[in-house]
Amino acid sequence: MKNIFVLGAGRSSTVLIEYLMMEKTSFNIIIGEKEPRIAEQKFPSAKIISFDILDTAVARDQLKTADLVISMLPPTLHLPVAVICADLGISMLTASYVSDEIQKLSPSFESKGVCCIMEMGLDPGIDHMSAMRILDRIKSSGHTLTAFETFTGGLLADDQKVDNPWQYKFTWNPRNVVLAGTGIVKFIQEGRLKYIPYQKLFQRTEVIHIPEYGYFEGYANRDSLKYLDVYKLNGINTLYRGTLRRPGFCKAWDAFVQIGATDDSYTLFGLEDMTHRQFINTFLQYNPNDSIELKLAHYLNIGMESVEMYKLKWIGIFDDQLIGLQEGTPAQILEHILKKKWTLDDSERDLIVMWHKFDYLENNKIKQIQSHLVVEGKDQVHTAMSNTVGLPLGVTAKLLMEDKIKVTGVQVPTIKKIYEPVLDKLSRHGLKFFERDTSAT
Repeated sequence: MKNIFVLGAGRSSTVLIEYLMMEKTSFNIIIGEKEPRIAEQKFPSAKIISFDILDTAVARDQLKTADLVISMLPPTLHLPVAVICADLGISMLTASYVSDEIQKLSPSFESKGVCCIMEMGLDPGIDHMSAMRILDRIKSSGHTLTAFETFTGGLLADDQKVDNPWQYKFTWNPRNVVLAGTGIVKFIQEGRLKYIPYQKLFQRTEVIHIPEYGYFEGYANRDSLKYLDVYKLNGINTLYRGTLRRPGFCKAWDAFVQIGATDDSYTLFGLEDMTHRQFINTFLQYNPNDSIELKLAHYLNIGMESVEMYKLKWIGIFDDQLIGLQEGTPAQILEHILKKKWTLDDSERDLIVMWHKFDYLENNKIKQIQSHLVVEGKDQVHTAMSNTVGLPLGVTAKLLMEDKIKVTGVQVPTIKKIYEPVLDKLSRHGLKFFERDTSAT
């Protein structure tokens, strides 16, 4: 029997481990967790060991019997796992982005005849595979690809939107949400390089319609240009990657950007007695005669009774509630405040939406394909996010154990021998894309 080690039993690992436990007819599952009680409560029938990757000698000894290691640890801890796996000749999987340091280990993995497949989650992961399947099909048919746009969003399921004017709560890493778009956004549009400075990002949105699910708005991700090589799209006229939100989200979120509340470059001290309301006031001019609400509305040039002001009031930024931190950057403080209202409760479910658009020339005629995936979460544990991150890792692990994926070195799932069998398996588990010809008639 082969051994699969899953490192980390946190929220994102739930669906992955449940899938592997259900499929473990030809392999054993060992869960490594720094705090074993977390895993024991969730998976009482599993084999669980105390594991700390920073205790290198012990970790190496524990992993030497593994045939496959799936790292669900924080991204900064993947490198020591990869070093051990490359040295011992153990295949590895993770949902995180490939780092330059891990990429340098590719010859070592290859020389041992094993692989390290990274970016095998939702985004990155399912986005790569679903896009490449259609991109490769268009190219292999001899057509000329002219544009590719892709958006993904982690949102609230539609049944919860009435009680939440933002129609949003955190479904993954809150810090990434607060810092989204910081820096310079880069993409290609109609053959021209385009840049959006951070302070303008949430004012430049695109409206996207998903059949049966309605309208969404999308804002650009930081750097679409790096996917020219990843997707082999050099020479394409338009390449744009973005994030989906419900309509109206971006205009309200832009308020935080404009006042500087998403800044992560300096630290505020002495927060023990600071309230939400006082935090917002630190960014506004001094005027003893005007309320903080009025000062903010004037600064943003929006009405006191505007939808944006209503959303800001609902999120609690004008409350006299203590922040609850000793110190932090503005972005960290904002994240802490938002968590109080944007954390999923027992009655709420999340929603994953992914959308692709492909423009190409067929016999000099402009053609278009749109493809989308929508996944609804079941509850707080079996979230759509956990499902779409965990299942790709799970089915890939099973395929590797069955020798149905044969690759070596450090890989991402943009090659057919990986994405074809994985997408086929995922569709049988409900993660299925719907594709339609949207060419103008």
